[in-house]
Amino acid sequence: MAQESDLKRHLFYETSHSPSLVDLVGYENTKDIIDFCFIANPYYPTSDMLRDLQRKLPSLIKSYPSSNPLASQQNLAKVLHVNPEHLLIGNGATELIALIDETLIDHIAVPVPTFGEYLEKLKDLRDAEMYRLDPKEDYQLDLDRYLAWLHRQQIKSALIINPGNPTGQLHPLADMQRFLEKAKSLDLVVVDESFIDFAGDEIPSLLPVAEKYSNLLIVRSMSKHCGVPGLRLGYCYSGNLYLLNRLRRFVPTWNINTLAEYFLSLLPPTDSEYHKARKRLISDVRWLSEELQKIPGLRVYPTGANFVLVKVQNGMTAAQVQKQLLETHHMYIRDCSNKVGIDKFHIRIASQGREKDTKLIAALRSSSHG
Repeated sequence: MAQESDLKRHLFYETSHSPSLVDLVGYENTKDIIDFCFIANPYYPTSDMLRDLQRKLPSLIKSYPSSNPLASQQNLAKVLHVNPEHLLIGNGATELIALIDETLIDHIAVPVPTFGEYLEKLKDLRDAEMYRLDPKEDYQLDLDRYLAWLHRQQIKSALIINPGNPTGQLHPLADMQRFLEKAKSLDLVVVDESFIDFAGDEIPSLLPVAEKYSNLLIVRSMSKHCGVPGLRLGYCYSGNLYLLNRLRRFVPTWNINTLAEYFLSLLPPTDSEYHKARKRLISDVRWLSEELQKIPGLRVYPTGANFVLVKVQNGMTAAQVQKQLLETHHMYIRDCSNKVGIDKFHIRIASQGREKDTKLIAALRSSSHG
């Protein structure tokens, strides 16, 4: 496997994301590796839900999904406690991000480092005004300074990812509302809340107050909080139907498949199990963060997400740490150095549950003692 990962090192330089384990080591070897790049809930879907999906698979793959998205919107709205008509479900958040960039954006402010899709799917990279976060301030976004800069630059569209990716920085709900109150002169504020369900027992989302802000568009990836990246599910929500309808015009019929559509129907009856899984993972992330802080040579950033950003301070680069863990311990972590705006010493670790996280901590401790 070491030889294979060496041979395919070029894959890390061809994307702003992490290369998939399948691309790096092949399907057969993936079962032997713990993937800490994989930002998803390890406790959901439940075993019963997976068995149900397996039973339905033969009939689902022989059927077309509904050409009317309202039923899926209603299932999702029941667990989000929002108006279903104000939801737009996509084939992953990435489909929606591409659509937003293409349809709504002429010029947008993007704090960096960030999730690469928001930059890469713009019609022209010159359509983005990058707001570079200061490494001396741990790449933290100050909302007041950001807004003042937006006004000075006369930029009318802005992105905020909350909690941040890759930083994990959480802006409390009250701070986000204060920002939005002051930002009403902007044409568009895109707030990506893909990790917000892991920010606390009470979810500090803008969903319940979205109708107050006509320029607000919330984006969420369901891969993260529902643990189903393979189903490709994400959604937008806004109190402004004009914004949503501009996007809807370009969403293909049958943009989500029957398996994803059926999964959405399972959300309402399993909502209590979902919240138990979510809170269990929050506990795991807190434990992971505390244990990482005990390891010499690592600087751990506070997080409101289900992952932890770590600065390597033992003389190794992030790529070297990643390579060592993959080849020696069969563990795959995120090297963040291919993200715009961050240095080559940051790794991101997504919790995979207490049992697997414990193995990672042991591997990092052994590496630190060298």
